[in-house]
Amino acid sequence: MALVEKYHVIAAVYDVDPNSAEIKEGMLVALNGANGVRRVTTGDDNKVLGVSGDTFSTSASAMPGVGTGYISGDNTVSFQNRVSDYFDETKASGKVTVYFGGGEFATDQFVDANVDATKIGSYLIADEATGTLKYGGADPGTLSAAGTPPVAMLTKAAGMYPSGVPGVDLNGDRALGGDNSNQYIEFKLMV
Repeated sequence: MALVEKYHVIAAVYDVDPNSAEIKEGMLVALNGANGVRRVTTGDDNKVLGVSGDTFSTSASAMPGVGTGYISGDNTVSFQNRVSDYFDETKASGKVTVYFGGGEFATDQFVDANVDATKIGSYLIADEATGTLKYGGADPGTLSAAGTPPVAMLTKAAGMYPSGVPGVDLNGDRALGGDNSNQYIEFKLMV
């Protein structure tokens, strides 16, 4: 649902594969030949191009929001893009922003609920089922047991992320809403 760009090296734009599964901002993407960029899926674990900076969806906005003071996902108010675009940030141009070549990001697009402080410095790999990040092992210099290359290194464990809106949840700010019960991880991009 959200990607917080703390620092990035390269932000490029690519055509979106119109047959791609839904891409939420912060999901991993791969090139699909002449069709453009698609969400990482089966067989793409070795082909990750980078992390999406835009959302390709026709059903809901994937922009983060600020809750009403509760940390429950049921009480999160998300920002939305223009109704005329039907929540699709790629609608006007047919292109999606892709970050690669390094950088530091925070995202709620990960699958491991136990990405805790003991995993900091470990590498993250592509989860082909969801197009998100998942724990890949303790040694970022090697491949995982399945031979999957690392795409990122975990730099901060899952937790709330400040929104910049005054409140009481976290460091004087309200917590940024999102997937994974409003939990975000921070990572160093390695692709």
